[in-house]
Amino acid sequence: MKLYHFIFLFFVLVSCKKTNQNLIKITAKTTELDSSIVANEAFEKVISPYKEKLSSEMNAVLCYAPRNFVKNDGNLQSSLGNLMADLCYEIANPMFKEKTNATIDFAMFNSGGLRAPITKGNVITENAFKLMPFDNEFVVVELSGDKMEELISYFIRNKKAHPLSKNTSFLIKENDYDLKINGKKFDKNKTYKVLTSDYLQSGGDRMNFFKNPLQLTKLNYKVRDAVIDYFKKVDTLKTTIDKRIIVE
Repeated sequence: MKLYHFIFLFFVLVSCKKTNQNLIKITAKTTELDSSIVANEAFEKVISPYKEKLSSEMNAVLCYAPRNFVKNDGNLQSSLGNLMADLCYEIANPMFKEKTNATIDFAMFNSGGLRAPITKGNVITENAFKLMPFDNEFVVVELSGDKMEELISYFIRNKKAHPLSKNTSFLIKENDYDLKINGKKFDKNKTYKVLTSDYLQSGGDRMNFFKNPLQLTKLNYKVRDAVIDYFKKVDTLKTTIDKRIIVE
């Protein structure tokens, strides 16, 4: 073998050799963000139009709230929860009917998903984002009687004001309950179509009864968009603590 062939082969073998790389140390540095940091004028100039447009959109007045809507002003229901469940049903039901030629029986969401109150005064777009900051979307699940009993048991046991739409009339007694849906007594032998979010349908907030439904219909429509569209549609927000849930 000629010398230059040997040198070439040596470098090929060396370059192909695998070496183990181990992490030896991680270092970090804390930089405090305060008034001493000067803004980059060129960067500010670029983002300024987008910032102004976003600010204008977020501060746009959508409707008026004649009172504070909060999630802790009732017993297993709330003004904010009732508003949320009812508006979602009102917006989603026509979509579902157009898609399936069927109607939604009722809507159920979770109290923890309501992240901010609606305070008295003008309601702006920012209020909708604070109320529902997530990108959750509407889904409709068809539940068997057994799954419905799990839902009922969860609601009673959880003792939280999870939003239920006004299609329901739920009387909770010490050791019993009476549930009517659209004026008819709950029938375990029937199935029910329930509007909720994709997050809850996947078992969020331990609502596992929404998993593996008989039928799942995705509406491809964000819950937050429904809130905004409803706020735009009405002049004044109206809801009350009513008889949809009564605890004896």
